[in-house]
Amino acid sequence: MSPSAGPGWLVDGPDAAWTLALAHGAGQGMGSPFMQAIAQGLAAAGVRVVRFGFPYMVERSQGARQRPPDREPVLLATWREVIARLVSDGCPRDALVIGGKSLGGRMASLLADQEQVAGLVCLGYPFHPPGRPERLRTAHLETIRTPTLICQGTRDPFGSRAEVAGYRLAPAVRLAWIEEGEHSFKPRRASGRTESQNLAAVLAETLVFLQGLARP
Repeated sequence: MSPSAGPGWLVDGPDAAWTLALAHGAGQGMGSPFMQAIAQGLAAAGVRVVRFGFPYMVERSQGARQRPPDREPVLLATWREVIARLVSDGCPRDALVIGGKSLGGRMASLLADQEQVAGLVCLGYPFHPPGRPERLRTAHLETIRTPTLICQGTRDPFGSRAEVAGYRLAPAVRLAWIEEGEHSFKPRRASGRTESQNLAAVLAETLVFLQGLARP
C-alpha cells in the first residue's frame, strides 16, 4: 500500500485506513503552498496523501515553457493511471479517496463513480468560470453516487454560496462552506479571519468526512 515517490509524485503520511489521492489546480502544481499545507496537515492526522502532477505541470517543473493545462481526455487518462497504480500497489478501491484543488478535483469528480472509489474530496470546485455563471459544470454532480465533500469559500468567484444554493446536486454531495474564503479559501483581512484558520477548517471538514465513510 506504499506508492513510491518519484517524478510527478509526492507521498505524505503513514500507511493508513485511507489513501487520499490529490491533483493540483490549473495554475500551480502539487508542490504549491496550498497543496503542501493540505497534504501535510492531513498526514499529521494520520491520513496517507498521494499528490501527483498532470503532464503539462510535470513538464513545467522540469523547465519546459509554460503552456495551458492538458485537454480533458489527457487529464482523465492521467487520473485513471494514478488510480490503477495505487490499486496495483496494494490500495483497495474501497480504501481510496480521490480529489484535488479546483481543476484536479473536477477531473476526479468526472470519473469517481466509474472508478468505484470510496469517496471524493473537491477543494474549491469550479462550478463555473469566473464571471460566466451560465457555463455550469454541474451536470454530473446531479447524479453522482460516490460520497462527495466539496469545501467551498463563501466568496469563491467560481461558485459563491449564493450561487450554489440554486444548484441541483445529488444527495451524495456534501458542501462545507469556508467563511469569507475565495477560491483558495483566503479571507478578506477585514473579515477578522485568517488564511490559517480557513485552511484548518478545510482540514477539519476533510477529516470528519473521511471518518464518516464506510470502513474498508
